Amino acid sequence: MSDAPRIVCLVPSITELLCDLGLSERLVGRTGFCIHPWEVVREIPKVGGTKDVLMGRVRELEPTHVVVNVDENLREDAEALAEFVPHVVVTHPLEPRDNLALYRQMGETFGREAEAEALCERFEEAYERATANVGREQSVLYLIWRNPWMTVAPDTYIAQTLALFGWEPPEGVVVLSNPVGDKGQPVRYPEVRLGDFAGKVDRVLLSSEPFHFKEHHVAEVEELVPGTKVSLVDGEMTSWYGSRAIAGLDYLAEYTNE
Repeated sequence: MSDAPRIVCLVPSITELLCDLGLSERLVGRTGFCIHPWEVVREIPKVGGTKDVLMGRVRELEPTHVVVNVDENLREDAEALAEFVPHVVVTHPLEPRDNLALYRQMGETFGREAEAEALCERFEEAYERATANVGREQSVLYLIWRNPWMTVAPDTYIAQTLALFGWEPPEGVVVLSNPVGDKGQPVRYPEVRLGDFAGKVDRVLLSSEPFHFKEHHVAEVEELVPGTKVSLVDGEMTSWYGSRAIAGLDYLAEYTNE
């Protein structure tokens, strides 16, 4: 690029991706949830959270680009940023192989095409390893929140990642929250009643994010869903697209064989 970009990234996993593409020196702002790679990002100014962006702080940093995500950031924030930032870069990976397009989108936008292609090669290798020996299909409930209990809809990136390994969300279970949102779109992270899943799922996974489930929660869920295997899972490895998705595929391939 003729002019060096000044990037504010509001997507934690993409902040890490930009660093892996050799763009850390171009990052001038991040959210408080952008924590990888820590030795690099700790020096980058924070501009609030993914859903509570400090617009004044972003304006002060004078970015040429702001990177946002359809699921993680608010549309109204993206629209407000577009009023004073020349380029708002919108991302929306929905399934693991969308990472290839994401790498290339960032590479083309910021002049790192060769680095992006190298990541694509690494992803393809990890994808082949991960899907080579998929076990039997299982019904898996993936929990992201407690009080209320919340899961993920089948069309989310997390669900599509788990599906690679034969782990499918349970069918026919009524969600407590309105299955259709205010704008007529299906709720992507519905509230559920755990007792409804007794005898209907093979396994329950407790994610480390956004709610940080811990070991004592395993026993709690085992009581509510008796007879089901309950275990903790690293949420970054299931939900972070970008460069971490490569490690995530290897992690889940090993995890599913435990």
